[in-house]
Amino acid sequence: MSQLLRVQNFNVSRDGFGAGDGQSLERPFGHADPGVLFAWAGATASWHMRTGPGGSRGLDDYMIRDYDHNIGAEIMGRNKFSPQRGPWEDHEWRGWWGDEPPFHTPVFVLTHHVRPSFTLSDTTFHFVDTDPATVLEKAREAAQGKDVRLGGGATTIREFLDADLVDTLHVVVSPIELGSGARLWESPDDLLDRFHCDVVPSPSGVTHHLFWRK
Repeated sequence: MSQLLRVQNFNVSRDGFGAGDGQSLERPFGHADPGVLFAWAGATASWHMRTGPGGSRGLDDYMIRDYDHNIGAEIMGRNKFSPQRGPWEDHEWRGWWGDEPPFHTPVFVLTHHVRPSFTLSDTTFHFVDTDPATVLEKAREAAQGKDVRLGGGATTIREFLDADLVDTLHVVVSPIELGSGARLWESPDDLLDRFHCDVVPSPSGVTHHLFWRK
């Protein structure tokens, strides 16, 4: 395959949830505490939000450094882009990331309520109301031969898995339980009918699950 659809560094709890209930402007991950869920990433030397020196090296840092490698476009669900639901009431909302989004590529946001594209720095956001196969075709064209990252959230990843479009997944399991929310899986074994899997524990306490198509 010349262009892969890749899930990278997607974080879930031990019971399979990528976010909690009750997402809002104040709580982007609902009742889940992102400081706990993503503690492994924030501790690395290569974490994109690091403002000072230091940070860990090793396995977790390697995974963070690989995040942008050969990525030419991203697909995400609306819930990753915004806490708003229904028709857009605020077109001034331009994502959680400020004027310098961390993507540096075209980003395709799946939504039933389209709005005009806009550009922040070197990232352009496009809003599309279509099926997974069609948006993947658009993203591959925009990626100009590079791979496409499927950024989440969990519901969006499930839609692409159900459509059998995902080529590789890197899922990080944190040692916490959420009990409810947006669930990626009941168990990682759910994917073993279609994917090979290596499971690599990290000294930080998380476990990296690396899936690739059979």
